[in-house]
Amino acid sequence: MANVAVIFAGGTGQRMNSKTKPKQFLELHGKPILVYTIEHFQKHKDIDGVVLVILESWIDYCKELIEQYRLTKVKAVIAGGDTGQSSIYNGLSKTAELFGDDSVVLIHDGVRPLIDESTITNALECVRKNGNAITVTPAIETVSMIDENCKIVDVVDRSKCFMARAPQCFRLKDILSVHHKAKAEGNKQFIDSASMMRYYGYDLYTVEGAIENIKITTPSDYYIFRAIVDAREDSQIFGL
Repeated sequence: MANVAVIFAGGTGQRMNSKTKPKQFLELHGKPILVYTIEHFQKHKDIDGVVLVILESWIDYCKELIEQYRLTKVKAVIAGGDTGQSSIYNGLSKTAELFGDDSVVLIHDGVRPLIDESTITNALECVRKNGNAITVTPAIETVSMIDENCKIVDVVDRSKCFMARAPQCFRLKDILSVHHKAKAEGNKQFIDSASMMRYYGYDLYTVEGAIENIKITTPSDYYIFRAIVDAREDSQIFGL
């Protein structure tokens, strides 16, 4: 049974306001965000392979990056679909072709470069025990529910609220089966893989990840990412 990271990076980065390249290829200290992300899975001892789903027009560039940074666990670079859901399906299908449907898949955003080793390890352990693992972080601000008139109708107990993040991890045969069901229902769309699994009756289990495991979507996210990377490098140099 293989453990495979399916990393999707097919967005165009409109909220990043980058006029030169998609956000996953923006660089920090000369290295693209996507490479930072892949390297965490490359270095993890329990990850057997990576399937990268990318904008078709950037596939050749990705292959150059894979060679340049010696990302040997990347076993396929394929084109995404018209939606995030179809892109993930393409990646899952390729994973089944390469590794078999008894694999465990870790579905991860290419623009979440601050994933860490312990989160990956804990997610794999949770999948082995429970069949799936959804990475979450605690809600750190008050969550309010409002009606159509923007009136607050309820304040949710924050201790019971968590933010779903990535990776979202499943047995490949399970997540593929719900994709097939969604396709049979007129290509029914879901916000993420966890929502799809929940809709089709699966109980979901969580692992708590690091709060800094953010998605780089806006310029402010990029600056946070840069600050965290620089702080970590300073701590190594100065022993802080």
